[in-house]
Amino acid sequence: MLDESSLLFLLIVIALAVGFDFVNGWTDACNAIATVISTRVMTPRAALLLAAVFNFLGALSGTAVAKTIGTGLISSKALTLSTVAAALAASILWSFFATYFGLPTSKSHELVAGLAGAGIAAAGWDIFIWSGWRKILTGLAFGPFFGLTVGLLVMVAILWLFRRKTPSAVGGLFRRLQVLSASFMAFSHGSNDAQKTMGVITMALVIHGTLDDFTVPLWVIALSAVTMAAGTAAGGWRVIRTVGMRITHLEPVHGFAAETSAALVIETASRFGIPLSTTHVISTSIMGVGASKRFSAVRWGVAGNIVAAWVLTFPACGILAWILAHLLFVVT
Repeated sequence: MLDESSLLFLLIVIALAVGFDFVNGWTDACNAIATVISTRVMTPRAALLLAAVFNFLGALSGTAVAKTIGTGLISSKALTLSTVAAALAASILWSFFATYFGLPTSKSHELVAGLAGAGIAAAGWDIFIWSGWRKILTGLAFGPFFGLTVGLLVMVAILWLFRRKTPSAVGGLFRRLQVLSASFMAFSHGSNDAQKTMGVITMALVIHGTLDDFTVPLWVIALSAVTMAAGTAAGGWRVIRTVGMRITHLEPVHGFAAETSAALVIETASRFGIPLSTTHVISTSIMGVGASKRFSAVRWGVAGNIVAAWVLTFPACGILAWILAHLLFVVT
């Protein structure tokens, strides 16, 4: 018979994972809809509903990223319910802190940094599975690069293809097309970010002994999808303003280019099981689109603040999770 205290702690970890997923959808609502709101193609309420639906559908589309998070980062000797709880709590706390200041942060990097910090607290420095961390570092290094580059190239291609069209004709066309690109972006966000919660919950079930091997249950997929959709519907307005309005001025054609570019990069990463920062990718895609007009069209001071938040995420969440893990070890 399963120990009752152990079962209670498992339920607490699942509740924290659900909280992480909700906060992920809430703070990352900007990833899917900041541009479509800033260009006034959709009202905020309609855009949030659209994002929630397509986040949900994207979350149902695969489990490759979940397996990387759940089995490919930290060795089993460091995996306890306490380490998972500490990692989730650190991510949630950092998310609220950054969102208060309107800074978009990476939930992927919050989570993996938290797992690293809590894992080190549990079993020292030799706990890393480097094949999995190579995927993390690949996403960290190349996600922003490809977001910026693909955004720039797509925008240049659109400008060339429609060079003989009037601005009003181009604007009318891309006002309609941007609804599709926003849907694609929301789908790709769900396909990558919701899987992180699936991975964490399944990891906790394996640690507890509820599951014998790492196979994501259907109810975990559904729970993660519904929770992320609900968080997205709540919306994080400060971050939406930063991403959609403060980086650069966007018209519907620019919003379409940024969303399509970011979604292509994110979807490709999801199929290879690479946990990517969707925040990094959409933000740098917007920068690339803005730079296609002229370099000074991007407010690089705002971009610098965003980058600073990204850089701080790893040490902040790692140290916070390390502290929380030690506290949990004392309590449990």
